[in-house]
Amino acid sequence: MTRSKAIGLATDYFDSGHFKGDLQRRVALPTESQNPERASQLKDYLEQEIGVALAAMGFDFKLVPNHRDNAPPLLLARRIEDEAALTVLMYGHGDVVNGQEGRWQQQRSPWLLQQDGERWYGRGTADNKGQHSVNLGALAAVLQAREGKLGYNVKMIFEMSEEIGSPGLWEACVEHADYLRADLFLASDGPRLAASRPTLFLGSRGALQFKLSLNPGNGAHHAGNWGGVLQNPAIVLAHAVASLVDAQGVILVEGLRAPQITSRVRELVRDFPVGGDAGDPVLAADWGEPGLSPGERLFAWNTLELIAFEAGNAARPVGAIPAQAQAVFQLRFVVGTDWENGEAHLRQHLDAHGFEQVSIELQASAPATRLDPDDEWVRLAAASMEQTAGKPVAILPNLGGTIPNHCFSQALGLPTLWMPHSYPSCSQHAPDEHLLGHVAREGLQLMAGLLWDIGAQGAQVKAQRQQLTTA
Repeated sequence: MTRSKAIGLATDYFDSGHFKGDLQRRVALPTESQNPERASQLKDYLEQEIGVALAAMGFDFKLVPNHRDNAPPLLLARRIEDEAALTVLMYGHGDVVNGQEGRWQQQRSPWLLQQDGERWYGRGTADNKGQHSVNLGALAAVLQAREGKLGYNVKMIFEMSEEIGSPGLWEACVEHADYLRADLFLASDGPRLAASRPTLFLGSRGALQFKLSLNPGNGAHHAGNWGGVLQNPAIVLAHAVASLVDAQGVILVEGLRAPQITSRVRELVRDFPVGGDAGDPVLAADWGEPGLSPGERLFAWNTLELIAFEAGNAARPVGAIPAQAQAVFQLRFVVGTDWENGEAHLRQHLDAHGFEQVSIELQASAPATRLDPDDEWVRLAAASMEQTAGKPVAILPNLGGTIPNHCFSQALGLPTLWMPHSYPSCSQHAPDEHLLGHVAREGLQLMAGLLWDIGAQGAQVKAQRQQLTTA
């Protein structure tokens, strides 16, 4: 009953082909949460895959209704060894984005796990079926190595609507807070810093999506007969867009800019390499906030991205002034940004620049979260991962993207650790999504080592944190 035994069992799970078999079965279920015709598959995934796997490890589980209209249920599970013991809450999501059949290279099916060297193709391999399959396999290995006793309790929450914004997850965490009560949150999603760099991140940037639109009410009219005397909404909106962010990607709305980067966060992210792996895009020179490194721009600063602009039909243009124009933006922001007053900041800025006619519609939002990088749980996890991998671990104060971490850090009040098992060029959400075999194998080892170390040291960490809280 040793740490190395647990890691060895997790490695055997991969090398034997059992991990591949489990993942193939899960990929084969087309759990597209954006497709209302997949409702039965979403429920089946919870019951027939996650529930069965958890029951085999001694968990009790139940499906609970999602109180959002037409949203799929959630699965809650727990394995209690001692009510007074340390408790870890884990998470995963079994839904995927649309398969995009017919767009994958070499006529691959999104619902068939296909291996090509280190790349394992299939929808959900990176997001999130491959990642939670790693964690379930690691947990089973540690249970076997510890002869059925972890030394702590484990609870689980699985959702099937993360790819459509996790509707109902916050409400479920609030409603079932007693059932989900824990001391630590541990899960996997998002990418590593790089395929070769084991990574731990402590939260995520927030997101604010909004639409700007302009409709003068005239309808579309011939550009020759009316050009020069009718307002062109596309031209006006293009200038309004340019007033928000400059030609180098610098945010010009003061209220949407990031707070000053703390010295501790700068120390963590300043020298991180961004990109550089095979398949990664080429970074743009001098793009973004001046004076910052790529690591600081991605993990410690705000970005305002124009993700859609529509006026007329560029594929089939006609000689007419368009009737209307609209633009959709996403603000990705770090902790400390005044995002809750985002609409007011935008309105004030647009009005000051003469764009009073442009309307603003807030479409979606999620707060930024970040665990203190010097938290005792971070120290334990980073030391465990470095011991297992034998190489440095990247500690990100937050993911560059946005995940529903606030449901766990705010609704449940938990310290949150995320150990991703994917990498930046995994084609997540696109055709040819894939998992790297060696990253999954290493992920099994890293998670098994951490789950073992939580059993050996977790109670001490819990006591240390309680002392700091009461001091």
